[in-house]
Amino acid sequence: MNFQARLFASRGVRMLQQPWRLFSRAAEDMALQRIRKVLCVAEKNDAARGIADLLSNSRMRRREGFSKFNKIYEYDYQMFGQNVTMVMTSVSGHLLAHDFKLPFRKWHSCNPLALFEAEIEKYCPENYVDIKRTLEREVQQCQALVIWTDCDREGENIGFEIIHVCRAVKPNLPVFRARFSEITLHAVRRACENLTQPDQKTSDAVDVRQELDLRIGAAFTRFQTLRFQKIFPDVLADQLISYGSCQFPTLGFVVERFKAIQAFVPEAFYKIKVTHDHEDGSVVFNWKRNRLFNHTACLVLYQMCMEDPVATVVEVVSKPKSKWRPLPLDTVELEKLASRKLKINAKETMRIAEKLYTQGFISYPRTETNIFPKELNLSTLVEQQTQDPNWGAFAQRILDQGGPTPRSGTKSDQAHPPIHPTKYTANLQGNEQRLYEFIVRHFLACCSEDAKGQETTVEIDIANERFIAQGLMILARNYLEVYPYEKWSDKVIPLYQKGSRFQPTTVEMVDGETSPPLLLTEADLIALMEKHGIGTDATHAEHIETIKMRMYVGLTADQRFLPGHLGMGLVEGYDSMGYEMSKPDLRAELEADLKLICEGKKDKSAVLQQQVQKYKQVFVEAVARANKLDQALAQYFGEAAEIAEQEEVYPTMPVPVRKCPQCNNDMVLKTKKNGGFYLSCMGYPACKTAVWFPDFVLDVARDESICAVCKPHPVHRLKFKFKRGSVPPVMPLELVGCIGGCDEMLKELLDLKYLHRSSQPALSASQHTNHLQVSNSFNRAGGDKRYVRGTSNVAQGHLLSVSSVRTHRPAPSAAPDNRNNAVVCNCGNEALLLTVRKEGPNQGRQFYKCSASTCNFFLWADQSEDRSNTAPRGAALPQPLAGRGSAGFHPPGGGGRGPELFGSNSSDSGSGAVCRCNQPAVTRTVQKDGPNKGRQFHTCSKPRDQQCGFFQWADENVAPGPSGDISFNHFGSSGYSRGLGTKAKRPSNLSSEATAKKPRTCSVCHQPGHTRKTCPQNH
Repeated sequence: MNFQARLFASRGVRMLQQPWRLFSRAAEDMALQRIRKVLCVAEKNDAARGIADLLSNSRMRRREGFSKFNKIYEYDYQMFGQNVTMVMTSVSGHLLAHDFKLPFRKWHSCNPLALFEAEIEKYCPENYVDIKRTLEREVQQCQALVIWTDCDREGENIGFEIIHVCRAVKPNLPVFRARFSEITLHAVRRACENLTQPDQKTSDAVDVRQELDLRIGAAFTRFQTLRFQKIFPDVLADQLISYGSCQFPTLGFVVERFKAIQAFVPEAFYKIKVTHDHEDGSVVFNWKRNRLFNHTACLVLYQMCMEDPVATVVEVVSKPKSKWRPLPLDTVELEKLASRKLKINAKETMRIAEKLYTQGFISYPRTETNIFPKELNLSTLVEQQTQDPNWGAFAQRILDQGGPTPRSGTKSDQAHPPIHPTKYTANLQGNEQRLYEFIVRHFLACCSEDAKGQETTVEIDIANERFIAQGLMILARNYLEVYPYEKWSDKVIPLYQKGSRFQPTTVEMVDGETSPPLLLTEADLIALMEKHGIGTDATHAEHIETIKMRMYVGLTADQRFLPGHLGMGLVEGYDSMGYEMSKPDLRAELEADLKLICEGKKDKSAVLQQQVQKYKQVFVEAVARANKLDQALAQYFGEAAEIAEQEEVYPTMPVPVRKCPQCNNDMVLKTKKNGGFYLSCMGYPACKTAVWFPDFVLDVARDESICAVCKPHPVHRLKFKFKRGSVPPVMPLELVGCIGGCDEMLKELLDLKYLHRSSQPALSASQHTNHLQVSNSFNRAGGDKRYVRGTSNVAQGHLLSVSSVRTHRPAPSAAPDNRNNAVVCNCGNEALLLTVRKEGPNQGRQFYKCSASTCNFFLWADQSEDRSNTAPRGAALPQPLAGRGSAGFHPPGGGGRGPELFGSNSSDSGSGAVCRCNQPAVTRTVQKDGPNKGRQFHTCSKPRDQQCGFFQWADENVAPGPSGDISFNHFGSSGYSRGLGTKAKRPSNLSSEATAKKPRTCSVCHQPGHTRKTCPQNH
């Protein structure tokens, strides 16, 4: 026997054995002495108060907890063989909740398909934090914990939530479970004497159900809602279109019955009816054939009867007849009978029953058992009811006639007895009084005797056609005297003698037609849910209420369920896909698996994985055939709106590209609101690391190939699609590359920047001074000119941003940087802001130009804002620069890594270009039609599949002037024709010593600095 079991046994407390490690007797005694205070936690405050009141003999002391709804009751009690202080408090149902981790909680954060595998966490909702704080405070002073939650699946799971919270404060806290079915003195004392251990398997089954309901419900609900709000905006724009694996089959039953009625075709039938009047009334003899659907055949038989319409009595049989008393009451029967007999819906019935239970008037109302256990003293329960003026005499008669003799059903959940009264009360009002009275009368009825009667059957013959009449004489009403919810009436017929003949009063041929089935009542629906295993006795009412709230169904005047347009459309749409999701099979399988988990016959993880995969496959198919849903709903809501792409209906699923260098979360591809793409950390907003791709990237998607070089693994390559004319001619418009830093070509083209680790030394003031700071206008494919700042000395490290920066900055936010940078012209001075005065589409539009009119700088003001508001501002320098030398600027490492964009100290001004492989570059000529046809450029001499990505226009590879200074225009034009990949423009303003070329001018105003498309005079 384990420590706690032996400890309890030695003190007169029995406990189920558990495989805990053994302790010595000294350790047992020491542990026993430490228990001075015991924390007891019930599921509701009413239950806590009721239990404390019984165990303390109404001498408990009440004080406040952090939650004003959950009080604390203290009292002294004999437990563990000694006096201890019991601290009784409560939760309010589930203390913890399941939800997706950020960012999956947001509807637009991901494709709903991702929810089948997204991480889930258990957390304490904000409105229950005070209850949690109370438990954490109280357990600090206690040496043991007793769980007093309801003894069903949900109660067991709530118990483990309480254990989780308390053991976070006290990891080695001893925990016990009190098991009871009613809040009576006998029941709670017996629970204290027979403490057990909480049942982990039962709690696991609830965890599985909760997680599956969350994943399945969230995925389908988001899919349906986001899709239909766009497709039927006039009708469903604000409608939540929820899905649940229980509520949908429940809706399916309603729709199925409605469609059966719609499809029903009435059929005419014919029958012969005979009556015989006597002193006490009239006897109706029914045709033994019942009815015929052939008019001619029935007419022939009728005419034969009419030729000699004299009846001969061929048989008279009299035998005892019983009307059985009801079975003991379980939850499903309570819901059905309350709905039929009292007209109280299932949800209200369970609410009232729960309240009566916590007040100690009835036993636990959530039970599947309809067999009274032998150890239950029924006579005492019946005796309590003898004082009532309405049914007290009947209760006394049961005791006088030998005591209760209830019928036994066939169901038992091995946890709770059938629902029965536990205490007499006459102080209830309204529906509480009606439901309590029903439970009492039902209990007394099933403890009574069957109603007794004598049934007489008379059979007559007319022209060889047989007819039957039945009479009933009630001898003893028995249970019917206390149970007015059922009727059994006398049916008097005269005394007929076998062989006697008589003339019938009427012999007639009557017709009729078959009638369709009726719409379902709530009782019918609950019966179907129980039959097919949808939900449990505890959840039937919730699922029915959900489909009513969602307006999937409505109620007729006689309280029958009628499906709404939305409910019909959803069921028909899913059924047309071939997946009968409105049928109960899928959910019934899960309910069966949950039972097996409780019994220890199936593993929690295996069931969870199997069910997730099953519903995930159904979801994938449903999304693929979503047009069938559209068509089904269009029958009820009109023509569906056209949507261009599936991605417009719900967000694309975030697929991880690489790990974030800052927080190690996944980085995923996302789309900017104003178009374009960026790579964002899933840890946003806590982590703001992001990589913004330039506007000339038309499309980007993750490739399944993984880079073998970049770390941390895996770093997926990306498939890029570039704007035509935005990349060098040697580069394809579609390519697969790595943005981890190993792909030099992409690194320069996209101007990928890498973050300095915090451990690296900061730049000194002199290093800041030596940073090259340049500004320039550059030409995009459309002729637009943009302002850009560049930076030198970019350190290799972790991927951060494509943004160009002037100096080292912290990681940029996933949101664009909104700072206003001064616009500088090509002269290095602040540009002048002007406004277009000429009439045209650009009238009133502002633009920047050189304040001294000495350079050709031009930039639209709103384009400047666009670039500042959407990282990147443009591509930066094609190759980092180390600083300024005595005779010019040199690439890091002596110019070996990058192209000699700015010339060199040698006299060779162009032909001495060296590629990144440190090999002499080759000169080639553009053959493709376009503005650059015939123009020469330098590129890597290796075969194309081995090239390093080096590219340089031959006519831009010129030497700096004697002073060693570099022309800004030379740098900007050359740098951006490579770095950003625009259609290159030739240098517009070289040094005086360099070979001067005439600048290109606008064909409208003949001024340099812009083209006809952006000319102010052309708008």
